[in-house]
Amino acid sequence: MADLDPDLFLNEAISPETRDFNNELVARLAALPDQWAYPPALIRERRAQGLGPFPLPPKSERAETITISGPHGDIPLRIIPPEGRAPVGAYLHIHGGGWTLGAADQQDPRLVEIADNTGLVVVSVDYRLAPEHPYPEGPDDCEAAALWLLSEGALRFGIERFAIGGDSAGANLSATTLLRLRNSRGACPFSAVVFICGCFDLTLTPSARAWGTEKLVLNTRDIEMFTRHYLARGGDPADADISPLFADLSNMPPAHFVVGTRDPLLDDTLFMASRWRAAGNACELQVYPGGCHVFQHFPLGIADQSNTEIDRFLVTRI
Repeated sequence: MADLDPDLFLNEAISPETRDFNNELVARLAALPDQWAYPPALIRERRAQGLGPFPLPPKSERAETITISGPHGDIPLRIIPPEGRAPVGAYLHIHGGGWTLGAADQQDPRLVEIADNTGLVVVSVDYRLAPEHPYPEGPDDCEAAALWLLSEGALRFGIERFAIGGDSAGANLSATTLLRLRNSRGACPFSAVVFICGCFDLTLTPSARAWGTEKLVLNTRDIEMFTRHYLARGGDPADADISPLFADLSNMPPAHFVVGTRDPLLDDTLFMASRWRAAGNACELQVYPGGCHVFQHFPLGIADQSNTEIDRFLVTRI
């Protein structure tokens, strides 16, 4: 994008803290067994037990899980209200994990932070995961959750303003949900969207293809394997319902895009943000030197900066 400072992409722009963290993370992940030698269900089970490569965040006592009906069966929703006040709106959160891993109850501390900093009630979707439940089941669940929030959720919480967002595959599903709602309703009912390190092109953008084997959270093989699981029952990776980069992006809400320069999905964010703005939508883009994939989950200065900016964006747009 024209207003993006090219100096952000220089190695010299990476802070010592971020550089040291990346080096340590690569070494730690390289020493672990190949995750693709195990079934995704086993990986999920071990992560839920706190045996994954990263510590399992504590669960909030404030969180409540309810169940709604969806086209493929029940869908759990994890609800976290702001503390000490009525919500001013709702944030529909869609977790990442390559459409294959992750869960709605594995990022409570950050979701609590969003709720308290913005005044939004956070509703996180436990959508169905591939390869057991491949496309289109995951996006169908997210669409059903959005429709519930816009109707029953509005009555439950007494709100009229809505935002949506997620990281990695969750950003992909957020975009797909917005596009489906716009196409079915003629207008998008959400006021803001947050795209964190999103995957928007399952045919693989140049940065994803060229990344190689280095395991800095995510590498090229991981992206290919996640895509294979997600499309286990078929589907064209260039279909706009699968890769929203190829969609008509007109009449979309204001978006906050964020990515680090050491993310294989860097181009996904740069390309999608450019197309978002070119379609006539409000858009802000933040690029963090040296940031790895979903760096917002790690104890880093750039993570604190990024999360603060995400909360600011939500407050200003709701």
